[in-house]
Amino acid sequence: MKIQDLHILPKVRDSSSFLYLEHCKIDQDAKAIAFHDARGLVSVPCASLLVLMLGPGTSITHAAVRSLAENGCAILWTGEYGVRTYAQGMGETRSSERLLTQARLCSTPELRILVVRRLYEMRFPEKLDPTLTLEQLRGREGVRVRDAYARASQETGVAWTGRSYKTTEWKNADPINRALSVAHSCLYGVCHAAIVSAGYSPALGFIHTGKMLSFVYDIADLYKAEVTLPIAFRAVKEGAAGLETVVRIKCRNAFVESQLLQRIIPDIDRALGARVRQPGSADEIDTNAAAPGWLWSPEGKGARGGVNYSGNEEGGEKPRS
Repeated sequence: MKIQDLHILPKVRDSSSFLYLEHCKIDQDAKAIAFHDARGLVSVPCASLLVLMLGPGTSITHAAVRSLAENGCAILWTGEYGVRTYAQGMGETRSSERLLTQARLCSTPELRILVVRRLYEMRFPEKLDPTLTLEQLRGREGVRVRDAYARASQETGVAWTGRSYKTTEWKNADPINRALSVAHSCLYGVCHAAIVSAGYSPALGFIHTGKMLSFVYDIADLYKAEVTLPIAFRAVKEGAAGLETVVRIKCRNAFVESQLLQRIIPDIDRALGARVRQPGSADEIDTNAAAPGWLWSPEGKGARGGVNYSGNEEGGEKPRS
């Protein structure tokens, strides 16, 4: 089955990337959410958010969650500074078409390796030799990442001795490792929200595997060297107080400047080799959230679910998946 219509996807590119809140109460305010803390009340339109990250000390009402979900905003329940994600909401699309495509590609070795190669190739400005083995591609990627860290360290003067930190000893990590963790966490959240909103699974990775966020890591790795890595080094160089907050603000600004939200879903489709259907055709499953979808058939024909069929009556033909 090939993806034929991305017109039905939510306009991820038009949203603000993320908002992190902690130690406040969140409730509904018409078509917006309002959060209250010791400084007062601030109202934020639900439709303008892609991700709402709820840190420690937050409480949210049922009405606020419903408004956010109806407007396609993913809700992540995170740890302090937004570094760890404990739970998540669902995306806007109700169609499983993209998930089925992803599952087929992920579970078919000869198709999976094509996606893996594309994911690696998308990280390099030059065209890679098609005869390179997977091990050689990983070697090239390792060199690219090491060079990116070395270049950022040289440009900022921030010493770099390697990636090392323990989540249980957060404050004991050096500033650059803390900054990198926060920056990457913001990037993971945005990629996660885009993946879920588009109807893909964050768990079905191609390069990464075995984790419920494997596909998030696959996609986020496309942007780290360009976006979050330089942010972390620059934030540490500036030496401002409140490092984690500074990094989050810089990430939000950089996501806008790099047009990250406009790129994520097209990049996923490119990696998976998806075709884009021309705008104009509606997907019944998304236009009617209560529609049960289609009934599977081994011959590739399907009947519409929720209809009482008898005799030879069929609900039409559905493309074979």
